[in-house]
Amino acid sequence: MEFMVLRRANQSTERGIQPPALEPGTFLRPSAQAVRLLRRDGEWSEQHGPFPPKEMIAGFVLLEAESREDIIEQVRWWPLFDSGAVYEIRDAGCPGNCVGFDERGTAAGTIPQRKEELTRYVIFLRSDADTESDAVPPPEVIDVMNAANESGVRQGVLLAGEGLKGTASAARVHYANSKTSVVDGPFTEVKELIAGYWMLQAATLEDAIAWAKAYPYPQPGDLTLEVREACERVSHTEFTPEMVAAEARMRAELLEAGLRNAFSKAARGG
Repeated sequence: MEFMVLRRANQSTERGIQPPALEPGTFLRPSAQAVRLLRRDGEWSEQHGPFPPKEMIAGFVLLEAESREDIIEQVRWWPLFDSGAVYEIRDAGCPGNCVGFDERGTAAGTIPQRKEELTRYVIFLRSDADTESDAVPPPEVIDVMNAANESGVRQGVLLAGEGLKGTASAARVHYANSKTSVVDGPFTEVKELIAGYWMLQAATLEDAIAWAKAYPYPQPGDLTLEVREACERVSHTEFTPEMVAAEARMRAELLEAGLRNAFSKAARGG
């Protein structure tokens, strides 16, 4: 099973403070540099950040795990470097036959090619009542979207993309005072939720916005997008003893999870 783990924003991440690189995934620049695109009655408008931290995502990563319980346990053992961190765990995949893609390639086997001279941008599709209920778009709409994804990768624009299931099967891991707690979905604050994303590379923010406005989204009516710049991770050259211990703990937990998955597959004859 594949899950997306979304790091919810807080005051720390909104100040641009990055956790060390041993926390996996893609980190995003603060919302002061974000742009929201609103399509209402067929017309686009733009809103520029900053936005309330509770509505924002600071970073994300796609991970595979045997079960929802397994991915929750993995996340609970991640090293903690700022108090109040919240990780939202979502089932990856969208209703219908839409196909996600990343550095492993598209359904047709096309591998995205990163161009270092271009900036990476993430386009988040904000949730609404339909996406939260896992409404399935018509097959012909999904076909057009899949074709656009394939074309975008072949043109050297798209790097990754994936949908997310509604939050009925989601969970949030809260860190506080060196302890963790888990809150199960569904989550009612729909405007704070993400229904999917695309990562693209472009020369300018304006180019990324133009691409976002032109994409054939499955929603026929109103929708809200968010354009975020992905930043390269800061190299932390000096690790404290606590950070070294946290890294060792995380590596041991991930190794244990991998061995557990391997033994489980072997027991099933996989």
